[in-house]
Order: sequence, then structure tokens, then C-alpha cells
Amino acid sequence: MDSSMIADRRSLRRKVSFWRIAAALLLVVLGFALYWTFAGDAGKDSPHVAHITISGLITDDEELLERLKKIETSSSVKALVVSISSPGGTTYGGEKIFKALRAIAAKKPVVSDVRTLAASAGYMIATAGDTIIAGDTSITGSIGVIFQYPQLQPLLDKIGVSLQEIKSAPLKAEPSPFHNASDAAKTMINNMVMDSYGWFVDLVADRRKLPREEVLKLADGTIFTGRQALKVKLVDQIGGDKEIRAYLETRQVPKNLPMIEWNQKDNTPFLLAKSLSQIAGFFGYDGLANSEGLSDFLHRNLLLDGLVSVWQVGADR
Repeated sequence: MDSSMIADRRSLRRKVSFWRIAAALLLVVLGFALYWTFAGDAGKDSPHVAHITISGLITDDEELLERLKKIETSSSVKALVVSISSPGGTTYGGEKIFKALRAIAAKKPVVSDVRTLAASAGYMIATAGDTIIAGDTSITGSIGVIFQYPQLQPLLDKIGVSLQEIKSAPLKAEPSPFHNASDAAKTMINNMVMDSYGWFVDLVADRRKLPREEVLKLADGTIFTGRQALKVKLVDQIGGDKEIRAYLETRQVPKNLPMIEWNQKDNTPFLLAKSLSQIAGFFGYDGLANSEGLSDFLHRNLLLDGLVSVWQVGADR
């Protein structure tokens, strides 16, 4: 056998080995993804305390609402602990989650666990719990509603672009980013904001068993630490896991019941995307090796729209 044939055989052997290794890696990744998907459901058929985390900007989250509905109807879930770390979000998104949590509370105990931050719509959600437990230095409050819109006309003036419009009525498509809002448009938006604000205030007054006048004094956008919130009765207790379990015991939920996560498995697509990207790069497909691109394809960011109840650090008031 001449040297060229030996070299060809060695090259073929290397290629076969490479593809075997690549196939094995892919199977490992897929197996791990499947395990991650189904392992989290283990134990959900036995009596337990469900735990969910609501973090980041609050939106009209259909996946979360479906998950809450499953918790509501599950006979295995004996109580729910909701950990909140959110600056708020859309008022409507907070309303939907609030109502879903109250539906659960009609059947089983619900504890709101205020973590680092539960402000604006985050606090709205917290009021859905039968009790609110916060840390000493947790941030909460910021009861209020805001509506913002951009003003692009100064920029258009600088570049010499104008926009002409014909509309059926003066308040159609107002406020507009292409011209200053009229007094009538400002009045319309203000009335809408104040109506939503009044709904929020009434909700807090009802859930916290406080006079509306007292809530109005607190509902000027002020934020509170957990200790401050306790003094003004926006939360019920300072504490953490120990205090949550102690409260649940008062509601006939055994202390030895396991707490099982009912959180969305967000990491699965990102982990899979990253692994697939590495394999793609290994094969020389650098264009697919961008895990951020794959992640964007698998999960797209949501933009806030409409009335907003959100704590904005550094925003002009």
C-alpha cells in the first residue's frame, strides 16, 4: 500500500471520528434539553407549595397567566409563594396577573414575597397575596400611573422634514410625536391616566384595608423600604423563608411540604442555542455561531405599550 493510500485512509478515519464526536455532542445537548424540560415537573403530582418568580418588566404575559391557571386548578398545590423583583410595567399586565393571583387565593393561600424591588405594577401584584412579606431594605410602593410619548418634531425641523396629515377628528391619533399635543389631547390623556390611577388607589385601599384618603397620601409615587412600608401598612411583615413558612402553618399548610418551582424554563432555549452555536462554529458555519442571533430568534424582547405603572429611576416627575 503506497503512502497516498495510507494518507487517504487516515484522513477518512479522522473525518469519521469527527462526525461521530459531533453527533454524540448533539445527542448530549438534546438529551440535556429534554431533561431540563421534563425534570422540573417531577413532584408536581404530590402535595406541595408552588413557587413562582415574577421579575423584570411586567407585561401581558400569556405564558405566566396559563401557568397561574394550572396552579389554581391543581389539587396537588396547597399554597403559592410569589417572589417579586420588578420595577413594574404595563398597568394592564399588572391587572391581569393580580386577578389571576386573586383567583388562586380564593382556593388556597397566596404569599407575596417582596424581594429587591416590587414597585408600581410590581406592588400591584404583591397586593394580590393574602399577606405581603418584605425584606428590611426591599424597595416597594411607587403607586401611580404614567403615560409617555416621544416628541420628534424638533429633530424633523433640523433635518428639514415635515409631516402632513388628514384625520377624521382632532383627537384621532393623539398625542402625536410629530407635533405638540393640543390642550384637548392633554386633557384626554390626563383623564385616562387619572381614571387608571383611581382604579389602582381603590385596589390598594381595598386589599390593604386602608381608608382611601390615607392611600392617596401614599400614592404620590413615593417609594419605601420594607421597614417604611411596614409602618404605613403597605406590607404585613419583615422576613423571608422562615416567616413565609410560619404564615403558611397558620393557614393549615404543613411545614414539611416541599416547595416546588413552577417557573418558566427560560434557560432551555438559550442553553440549547448556545450549544448549537458552538457546534455550528465547530463545523465552520460562523454565521450561525452567533448565539445572540439564535437567542433572539428563540426569544424576542417585548416593548411596553399603553398605560404604564413603573418605577423609573432618574426619570423626571
